[in-house]
Amino acid sequence: MYLLATRPDLKETISLGIMYKRGASEVLQLDGWSGSDYAGDLDDRKSTSGYVFKLGSGATSWSSKKQPIVTLSTNTKAEFVAAAFCACQGIWLRNVLSHLKIVQGSSTVIYCDNSSSIKLSKNPILHGRCKHIDVRFHFLRDLTKDGIIELVHCCSQDQIADIMTKPLKLEAFLQTLK
Repeated sequence: MYLLATRPDLKETISLGIMYKRGASEVLQLDGWSGSDYAGDLDDRKSTSGYVFKLGSGATSWSSKKQPIVTLSTNTKAEFVAAAFCACQGIWLRNVLSHLKIVQGSSTVIYCDNSSSIKLSKNPILHGRCKHIDVRFHFLRDLTKDGIIELVHCCSQDQIADIMTKPLKLEAFLQTLK
């Protein structure tokens, strides 16, 4: 089934939609992509977090939101905060799916194109370098340690969450639509 854009301001995209396939071969595995720009707002230097979740072959949840804090020094911290927001949505989606009797047997994979933020989620020794990040974002470490969430590196050209956080070149934009 296609979910078509019907609002007048989206009339140019009427031929686009999200395909949800049905069948026994379709695996209903929840996967997420998390991304961020670094200090993208020129007024307050806050970053934008974005995520996209897919269940099987179709997108089910997506968001783009300005981060509530200013991350200091590097893109790593902005990506870490974005991954924490993404993990919150992933936990909520896992709970919704369990109520629908679609149990996720393994960790929910969240793809991130910043390997340093992945290391930060796994290594508590790096804590001294990120003390300014609010404690509420550090629960990502617990989720990773408990095997509920698994952060996995992906190449920047495969990062579909970038469509939520930054302007893309036409080729990259079209690639995210596939």
